[in-house]
Amino acid sequence: MTFLTEKMTMPAMKLELRDNVHVLTLTEGDTENKLTQEVVEEYLAHLDEVEKYQGNTALMITCEHEKTMSTGINLEWLGAQDQDGLMKFVKTLEQLLVRLALLDMPTVAAINGNCYAGGAIIMSAVDFRFMRSDRGRFCYPEVNINIPFTLVMQDIVGLMPNKKMLKEMCLLGRALTGEEALQGDVVDGLFAMDELQQKTFEYAQLLAQKDRATYAQIKRQMRPDIEKHRETLFA
Repeated sequence: MTFLTEKMTMPAMKLELRDNVHVLTLTEGDTENKLTQEVVEEYLAHLDEVEKYQGNTALMITCEHEKTMSTGINLEWLGAQDQDGLMKFVKTLEQLLVRLALLDMPTVAAINGNCYAGGAIIMSAVDFRFMRSDRGRFCYPEVNINIPFTLVMQDIVGLMPNKKMLKEMCLLGRALTGEEALQGDVVDGLFAMDELQQKTFEYAQLLAQKDRATYAQIKRQMRPDIEKHRETLFA
């Protein structure tokens, strides 16, 4: 795929606009697109940019790497933070999750490879997910790494419609293949790696034709548990 027109690049990701679709591509796959304060702030800066767009649009999130979408928080970095740094990071990550879940446009993810922990939680906040069919796992391993969900994170993963599968993912830390994720309603479709980006983009193009204000209102009405976090997180 060739992306044209507007482009906004930061160290961990780049934002491009093509045919009214904003494509946010994670670019640090060699280091597993891990999350730090700086990376989460980059996400938020790109959401600021997308929200400024006038007219109907959609946001597609993907990555350059064919093996890893994101393995979540950089635990080595996190362990070096003092209490203030830790609390700041958690709040900023929660702000990202809520903003993404309630973003005033359709959102879609093309999950190229392994998507774990905080990375999987972020992808849970988008409206539609597509995964490659031949490799990669989608997993919430928090129960196995002794990091409980915050209330905001729990409400975000709670957007998953299949509650039996959600229970297994949250309480067992089950890592799903693409086929298992499709059967468990975690993703909305599977594609071969050489088709995933284009097929997801075509889906985003269709969603970008929806009236943005109407779509956003319906989405927010469907997500009252997320809407309630606005007041406390953005006071």
